[in-house]
Amino acid sequence: MKIRSITYFLNPNIPSQELAVQLAGDFLRSARPALEAADYEVQTARLATIPFPGLLPQLEAEPLIQLAQTLEAASKAAGYDYISLGPAMPDRLESYALIPQVLAETEQVFMAGMLTGPEGDVSLPAVRACASVIHRSATITPDGFGNLFFAALGNVPPGAPFFPAAYHMGDAPAFALACEAADLAVEAFSTAGSLQEARQGLIDRIEGHAHKLTDVSLELSQMHGLAFGGIDLTPAPFPEKEHSLGTALERLGLPAVGMHGAVAAAAFLADTLDRAVLPRAGFNGLMLPVLEDATLAQRAAEGSLTVRDLLLYSTVCGTGLDTVPLPGDTSREQLAAILLDLAALSQRLDKPLTARLMPIPGKQAGDPTEFDFGYFANSRVLALEAAPLSGLLAGDETFQLRHRI
Repeated sequence: MKIRSITYFLNPNIPSQELAVQLAGDFLRSARPALEAADYEVQTARLATIPFPGLLPQLEAEPLIQLAQTLEAASKAAGYDYISLGPAMPDRLESYALIPQVLAETEQVFMAGMLTGPEGDVSLPAVRACASVIHRSATITPDGFGNLFFAALGNVPPGAPFFPAAYHMGDAPAFALACEAADLAVEAFSTAGSLQEARQGLIDRIEGHAHKLTDVSLELSQMHGLAFGGIDLTPAPFPEKEHSLGTALERLGLPAVGMHGAVAAAAFLADTLDRAVLPRAGFNGLMLPVLEDATLAQRAAEGSLTVRDLLLYSTVCGTGLDTVPLPGDTSREQLAAILLDLAALSQRLDKPLTARLMPIPGKQAGDPTEFDFGYFANSRVLALEAAPLSGLLAGDETFQLRHRI
C-alpha cells in the first residue's frame, strides 16, 4: 500500500495567500518524511482550497486565471504537486463557464462542478453546465486529456482527499490522507478459503495500516496545530494487475468484470470496506476508474464492461464514473443525460459520487486509447447509450430527491 496523496486543505486568503501557502509548505516538510519513516511511499502532495467562487470578489476569467497560475506556482514552490480550486456551485452558475479557460492556462490545477445542492437538490442548470465544461475541456489538448483535471460532483462533502473531488470549507486549515490500497484487496481475496476469510483478511489489512497512519497523523496534527481530517482508504488502483480492483473482484470468483455477479462482488467489497474501523475522510468506498485500473481497462477493451455497468456498480460502491473514455463526438446533451443519472443516484442513495468523463477528439467507440501517462492503462473508447433529454427534464428547475430510508 502507498500514500496516493497528502492533501492539505486551506483558504488561501486566510490569513494571507503568502502565509497560508508557507504554512502548508512547513507542514509538508514534516509530513512527507514522517510517513516515509513509517515505511510508506508518498506519491504526491496536494493542496485543496475552498470553492473558487469564494476566492474572488467578482468572477471573471482573467482574474481567476491569474489567481490559479499564482497559486499553482506558489504550491509548487512549497513542494506540492497539484492544487484543486474546488467546485463551481449551483448558486453561481456563471462560475462553471470559467473552468475550461483555467484548465487550458494551467498545468497542475484541478477543478470541479457541483451537480447537487445541500438539501437533496438536483440542479438541472448545473448538470448542463458541467456537461458543457466536459465538452469544452475535451478539446484543450488533442488527446482529450484536459478532462483528467475536472470532475462533476454529486453530494460530495468537503474534506475528501482524492482529486478532483477535494475541496475545503472554513478558514482553519486541515489535512487528510488518500491511499493507493487496491493491492490489499487483491492479497486478501487471493489467499482466502472463504468469503468470510476474504472479508476479515481485508479488514485486518486496512485496520493495521490505518492504525499506523493515524499515529503518525495525530503527531503531525499536534506538532502543527492542524486538524487531522482522516484517511480515505478507498482502495485506489494502479495500472498493474496486482494493484487492480478489477483483479480483486475477479479473485472472488467473478469470470470478468462486466458479467453478472459483478454487482454482488462489488457490494461485497464495498461492504467489507464499511466494516473497517478507522478515522474516515472522503469516499472510503470501491473505486472503479477505467483507465487507472489494468483489469478494468482490459475488460472495457474486450467489450464486457460498459458505461451502464459502471453506473450500476456505483449504486453499491463508492465514487461513480471515473476516467471513462468516450467518443470524441459525444454531445453536451448526451453528457448531461448521464450526469443527471449520477446526480440522482447520489441524492437518492445519500452517497458521494463523481463523474470524470473523457471524450477523446477524433475517436469513436471501439477505438484504442493512446495516452502516455504513468497512472493510465490504455483501453478502448466506450460507447455512450444516451440521447438528449426533452420536456420537463430539459428545464431549468432544481428538484429535491429525498434520501431513501
